[in-house]
Amino acid sequence: MRGLLVGAAALGLWLTANPVAAIEAPEISAALSARGTPTAVVQSQIEQYVLSKMPPLPRAESVEEWERIATEARRATFERVVFRGAARGWRESPTHVEWLDVIEQSEYVIRKLRYEIVPGMWAPALLYEPRNLEGRVPVVMNVNGHDSAGKAADYKQIRCINQAKRGMLALNLEWFGMGQLNGPEFNHYTMNQLDLCGTSGIACFYLAMSRGLDLLLDHEHADPERVAVAGLSGGGWQTIFISSLDERVRLCDPVAGYSSFRTRALFHSDLGDSEQTPTDLATTADYALLTAMRAPRPTLLTFNDRDNCCFAAGHALPPLLEAARPAFALYGASDRLTAHINHLPGTHNFDQDNREALYRMIGRHFYDGQPFDPREIPCQSEVYSADVLQVPLPSMNLGFQSLARALAEDLPRPAGDAAPEKRRSRLREILRYEPLAATSAELLESSHSGGVDVNRWALNLSDRFTIPATEFVPDGATRCVMLLADDGRASQAARIEGLLREGVRVLAIDPYNTGESKIPSRDFLFGLLVSAVGSRPLGVLSAQTNAAADWWAAQTGLPLEAIAVGRRTSLGALCAAAAGEGAIVRVTCDGGLTSLKQIISENLAIPNGPELFTFGLLEEFDIPELEALANRAGD
Repeated sequence: MRGLLVGAAALGLWLTANPVAAIEAPEISAALSARGTPTAVVQSQIEQYVLSKMPPLPRAESVEEWERIATEARRATFERVVFRGAARGWRESPTHVEWLDVIEQSEYVIRKLRYEIVPGMWAPALLYEPRNLEGRVPVVMNVNGHDSAGKAADYKQIRCINQAKRGMLALNLEWFGMGQLNGPEFNHYTMNQLDLCGTSGIACFYLAMSRGLDLLLDHEHADPERVAVAGLSGGGWQTIFISSLDERVRLCDPVAGYSSFRTRALFHSDLGDSEQTPTDLATTADYALLTAMRAPRPTLLTFNDRDNCCFAAGHALPPLLEAARPAFALYGASDRLTAHINHLPGTHNFDQDNREALYRMIGRHFYDGQPFDPREIPCQSEVYSADVLQVPLPSMNLGFQSLARALAEDLPRPAGDAAPEKRRSRLREILRYEPLAATSAELLESSHSGGVDVNRWALNLSDRFTIPATEFVPDGATRCVMLLADDGRASQAARIEGLLREGVRVLAIDPYNTGESKIPSRDFLFGLLVSAVGSRPLGVLSAQTNAAADWWAAQTGLPLEAIAVGRRTSLGALCAAAAGEGAIVRVTCDGGLTSLKQIISENLAIPNGPELFTFGLLEEFDIPELEALANRAGD
């Protein structure tokens, strides 16, 4: 009994000297939920950030100077965007084509085929071949966008039939995620699993098109001087991408398929999927430059007046024409750059009015001086169902996840120099890490409740970003924890209550794209754009986390621990601590990844968080090493 009394007395003395914080979860939640940064500011800051990263459009005073610019842009795009990692080897592999059944029509035949894009990845296609061919004839590669019917879409079949009836070879390609390639293995947002492994996911998309051109031009009647590409939406993107980079394409007609990255930053309907916003593309060739690189080859830019999807003519077309006209003028070929705006129906379409604009363009440039009627030939009765157009594919047809899984088997590669500072430096390079600093901290509100000071801050980070921070300071705190969570700081009231009862000082922050800092409009598509302009979402998240940590460490004079809740912020906190200057000495992750390979094994996609798909991160690091670099308590 005497021992119990002594223990109780000692506990009473301890509680008197160290009062337990009595602030409760509802008060904590109210402090966390009070908004400090308007959503308009969050949106504007990310827009201005990506715009500031985009290089200006190059100009030239002569054809020779322009051709040097275009040649360098192609080289850089291939080397630094399209063919990195294993994709360099894929590029050198031969194009394998297997010809299958034939569908007979009176004026043409449809030859079914499949071709290998990269080793183990096959796609179906249809070749519309006119009967009784003689000599060399024009060839047209027809690509499509996000239409679940894929190659069987009626407006695409009609286009191919009309080309064949006019004596052209028309190739109808299937696209990833559509038609026969519809499935989780070909989800466009999973191509970034390849990026994570240090191999360009965009290479699959590019090779699907370039090999289509290969097989077209292998035809004995193909005229290499009359090669065209056309497509709608994602097919319009495919058209400008291949037609600008592959000089075999003489004529192109991208329909409602793209706008410049500068336009997309402000017109969010234009923000594209993974393939349309590949890592680092804006650093080598924005779409405005790609359009100009078409000079002096015939180029028809087709847009729709009231497009209900994306790339409406009013905002998408003028910047492209402004960028491309000077290049065409250098060649004296201004008349080869033309535009067509569809008003009826004016929505997202490649219907008859737009198709006839393509036929006119083909007639003008491929049949100059010859009789050519651009009016559409009725052929609805010749349109087939998807079942009839089905092309057999290998039972084991590799997709993005399968390719990534194979690449990841031997990753990460052993470090050449495993010294911690060398590894930290290499991590910063992969993250494209740019340090930020809290150049000012505005105290928005201060209060005291239950033995805890509560301070709401707005941290200005290098005049680029503003992030909110809510600080809880219990009396006598000697331990500091910075808290961040995928779902935002407002989701962590109960956790903070527990920390305060332990006498811990807490700073709860919402860094890049979390909580109050969540990008209001198309957040994960902006994440892709951040990567396209040469930064990395994970690098931005890490730099913002470190800026807040550096500021708070200077205020407290104490080492900081970080607690991160969720996969994105856990990875961000680990990278911040590993890449930073040492303000964070320990990281605890709740719900984080145990290996970056989980991203592949679980077939995660960009909507799960662009931060998870940092180009080349798994090639050189995995979670255990990041944890070792992040936890510096023993340093």
